[in-house]
Amino acid sequence: MQSLKISLPAVDEVRKILMDMEIMDMDHRIKPEKDYGYIGITAPVNDEEIQMMIEKAGKVEKVQKLLNGRPLEIEVVDKELELIPRYPHSVREMLKGKLSDQEITDLHNSYDIIGKIVIVEIPENLRKYKKLIGKTTLKFTKRDSVYMKNSPIKGVTRVRDIEFLCGVDNPITIHKEQKIRLKLDVSKVYFSPRLTNERKRIRDISHDGEKILDMFCGVGPFPIVIASKRDVDITAVDINDVAIEYLKENIKMNKLKGRITPICGDIKEVIKDKLNNQKFDRIIMNLPGTAYDFLDYAFELIANNGIIHYYEFAPNCEEGRKKLEDKAKEHNKKIKIEKCHKVRSTSPGMWQMAFDCRVNY
Repeated sequence: MQSLKISLPAVDEVRKILMDMEIMDMDHRIKPEKDYGYIGITAPVNDEEIQMMIEKAGKVEKVQKLLNGRPLEIEVVDKELELIPRYPHSVREMLKGKLSDQEITDLHNSYDIIGKIVIVEIPENLRKYKKLIGKTTLKFTKRDSVYMKNSPIKGVTRVRDIEFLCGVDNPITIHKEQKIRLKLDVSKVYFSPRLTNERKRIRDISHDGEKILDMFCGVGPFPIVIASKRDVDITAVDINDVAIEYLKENIKMNKLKGRITPICGDIKEVIKDKLNNQKFDRIIMNLPGTAYDFLDYAFELIANNGIIHYYEFAPNCEEGRKKLEDKAKEHNKKIKIEKCHKVRSTSPGMWQMAFDCRVNY
């Protein structure tokens, strides 16, 4: 194959020039051999053109320094180079030739990776290929198990039906993020790996000494991430008893600076029976779709100058902002929306929105 033989010390500079000229063969590896390096090329070029490009790029002095004053040797030769293996970049790419172009377009390109488990969403018209899609996903992700979503999140415990597709049929895994570990059963608790950046964000703006309430904590991703770096006291509440048991395990499993108190129960009953009119510096309300029903309780529990982290599904910030402003008026409190941003897309035009709501009274 057509290649350039170049003085070895100048190979990297010549490589950059060939890339700028768009004539470098990107499918074959550069080969160093004794005093020379070999770069594949896709179009004819001679040493004068390379020299001109070196001058144009202002790199003559640099190349001379690399060569210690020796002349730059460039020659077009016939040299076989090693082909760079190309791997598929997605499950869709791996399915080319096995599904039609339209079927591949219909297939969701995203999936959730939770520990060693992958959870996929397969449209109804592609369910007949679910085993093929599952095995392909398993191969591409190199995880242990693939499950398919069989229902939306439902019920007060926020779980969904899932179906085992391939790999090891074990829904219990340990998920790692932000240098913490979370044990959970994906068939019995709610957990979203897509909120890892949001959890880190809340941790980073939390301060030592704060009292924090997570009203819908699940297996504890927000409390564990925050308490791993902050000396805080967190009350973590969830109605799902399985989630609370995993939270207790996760507290033991991780090295924490802060303290977490897990409570199993309906947050409304917990507030009435166990929180004893406590005030919290920070309240996390990660229950988009239903969080609004609990805003009254959050406004009663928030300390002066505290922050409510409120989440809801919406197309923009305006709907949530108005809800928070109206609710604050009902409670004779002033608020400032310090931040509103999109956390993740849930459907075309709809987002999980996050609101940092500072409350004063």
